[in-house]
Amino acid sequence: MAKDLAKIRKNKPLIHHITNYVVMNETANATLCIGALPVMAPAKEEVEEMVVAAGALLLNLGTLTPELVDSMILAAKKANELGIPVVLDPVGAGATALRTSASTRLFAETKVDIVRGNIAEICALIGRRAEIKGVEALSDLEGAEEVAKEMSKTKGCTTAITGKIDIVSDGTRIALIENGHSMLRTVTGTGCMATTIVAAFAAAEEDRFLAATGGLIAFGIAGEKAAQISGPRPGTFHVCLYDALAGLREEELLSRARVRFI
Repeated sequence: MAKDLAKIRKNKPLIHHITNYVVMNETANATLCIGALPVMAPAKEEVEEMVVAAGALLLNLGTLTPELVDSMILAAKKANELGIPVVLDPVGAGATALRTSASTRLFAETKVDIVRGNIAEICALIGRRAEIKGVEALSDLEGAEEVAKEMSKTKGCTTAITGKIDIVSDGTRIALIENGHSMLRTVTGTGCMATTIVAAFAAAEEDRFLAATGGLIAFGIAGEKAAQISGPRPGTFHVCLYDALAGLREEELLSRARVRFI
């Protein structure tokens, strides 16, 4: 996973985003800071052409419209055809019928390689009940490891559930990641940024489980480093997070990673 960070910096893969308008700038900057290249291209007239050049396709439901769903389906089908990893952030799945049906349709009509969401969103995708308000999960559930494993087995993808402890599963393997900081909850879009970092790792790592795990470790360490400098100041933390991502080194992933495999 540490070597994947070096691959990202060396190869500078293009990450094709069809994403959330609220955090488009944040996710583009996070992509650049980790060493990849962002493009925000949601128009259905060009998504198939654009994804051909991409190292990974990221789909984010944050500011969803029916037209965007159609674009996502077209782009994902083309990415599947070319063997390009598809990473889904099912923002607000379970909160509205549109978001839930869009996620269901993506899994039914395309191959999603990695899904990254909070516990409520992932529960909604497998028909479990969890409390959600808007796009925020209101509680962590016990047994989240089993939720991640069930999601992966049911949908045929790698599942990453982020929270106080991040959980990654491919249906067999499970990683528990303790990197991160509470300041990540004070800035909008950090979940979306985490998904972007996972997509960058997926462009460098064929093992989707390792890509998701490495991406979340990297983002968690960056959050810790940023908080050491910013203290309890969200605006300062936001800027420091970019600096921490840009300054992240391979040896830090090795020395600061707090991950258990079960």
